[in-house]
Amino acid sequence: MSAPEDGTAVPGTERFPGRWRALTVSQLAAFMALLDVSIVNVALPSIERGLDVHAASAQWVVSGYALAFGLALVPAGRLGDAFGRRWMFMIALAAFVVTSALTGAAPTIGLLIAARLLQGVAGGMLIPQNSGLIQELFDGAERGRAFGVLGATVGLATATGPVAGGLIITLISGADAWRWVFYINVPIGVLALVLAAKLVPAGLGGHRRGVRLDLVGSLLLGAGVLSLLLPLVDAESKGFAHDWWLFVAAVVLLTTFAWWEIRTVRRGHEPMLDPRLVRTPGYAAGSLIGMVYFIGFTGIWLVLALFFQDGLGYSPLRSGLAVTPFALGVAASAAIAGRLVTRLGRALTVTGLVATAVGLAVTALLLRHHGGDNAVWVVAIPLLVAGIGGGLVTSPNITLSLENVPVRMAGAAGGALQTAQRVGGAIGTAVLATIFYRILTSSGHNYATTVSDTILCASALMLVALAIATADLLHNRRR
Repeated sequence: MSAPEDGTAVPGTERFPGRWRALTVSQLAAFMALLDVSIVNVALPSIERGLDVHAASAQWVVSGYALAFGLALVPAGRLGDAFGRRWMFMIALAAFVVTSALTGAAPTIGLLIAARLLQGVAGGMLIPQNSGLIQELFDGAERGRAFGVLGATVGLATATGPVAGGLIITLISGADAWRWVFYINVPIGVLALVLAAKLVPAGLGGHRRGVRLDLVGSLLLGAGVLSLLLPLVDAESKGFAHDWWLFVAAVVLLTTFAWWEIRTVRRGHEPMLDPRLVRTPGYAAGSLIGMVYFIGFTGIWLVLALFFQDGLGYSPLRSGLAVTPFALGVAASAAIAGRLVTRLGRALTVTGLVATAVGLAVTALLLRHHGGDNAVWVVAIPLLVAGIGGGLVTSPNITLSLENVPVRMAGAAGGALQTAQRVGGAIGTAVLATIFYRILTSSGHNYATTVSDTILCASALMLVALAIATADLLHNRRR
């Protein structure tokens, strides 16, 4: 079942009877890995108390995972392309189960952070295999539907993390309740491993024999992404000015990486990330749309959690439930969008961004004037609208970004697309949190004004993504 070199669909995959079951297993694993990006936020106070550490140290339980996750995406996707997706998927999933158990059992903050770094690497190895599997197992309209499922997984995992974390900590009492945020992955992961061994077909990926991995490209990309992400994830405790030189280093390293990859292709060798992807229809625009969207999307949850818990005194569980309408909207619309994307194309993304921008703007204006118990019910409908729009963005954008990518590059391309989203998420969390705290201080701790103005900034970011998507839509129609 290996793919031909020209990147066309794998012969016979349309007759593979278990492709949807294989997709279900892969999405279960992806959901776990993506959920762990946000589920830990509500557990941080419990970790601080349980291990008797400062907030700055505990924050690295979140930041370390995000860093390692982002660094692993592209190299892991390239390994899947070169040596086989099934084995990469199984190895990554097994590693995620083991590191989840180690994280839950960590007796000190140092060991906990180390285990989270390893867990982040395993999670980053898992995700690009998902897009590669879809590229190989599905074609035509079915591929759009499959990417719709992946889009729903991405949006739903990000949005439901606070709810899941709050529920676990509420149901399991005691000083060590936070450990079950990690332990819960073990039985689910073992089940996914057993199912993957039976349902994920062998022979996927591994399209090139005698491949030499681009080690120099890997080091340059890893160092560049690390230099970009490190000051972002550390911004809340140190601010942007402290590590400004790392942004300069990131520009130099990523520019050098681009030059090296072009040189590698010209010499007839295999690059880590093929620069010809930039010319692939839909890929560059889709990556940029995804990054800008995630800048606004990811930061919203931290802002709303601060508002509901610190401003209104909600519990972590109640705070998570308050944003459930958004998650429901994403889940409902992403799967539907997957069925429509082959017919409507980029117009779906444009529609989704309009709905998300409007929903967030209305939410911001309503929270300015409504607080207390009433706040949850007042913003339920606009958050639902924003979530429906979000599902119309994440699902079609993944499909449109990857639909023209040759199968032999699918893993690396999917990893790079996810890296753009992770970078966007890190920027969004840092920037929106900074905006929130500065407005809070200048407004005399007026939480209503603060959350309203911050969410309006997120809505403005959606308008930036809308402008990019509209330009791509008009370009496609002219072409």
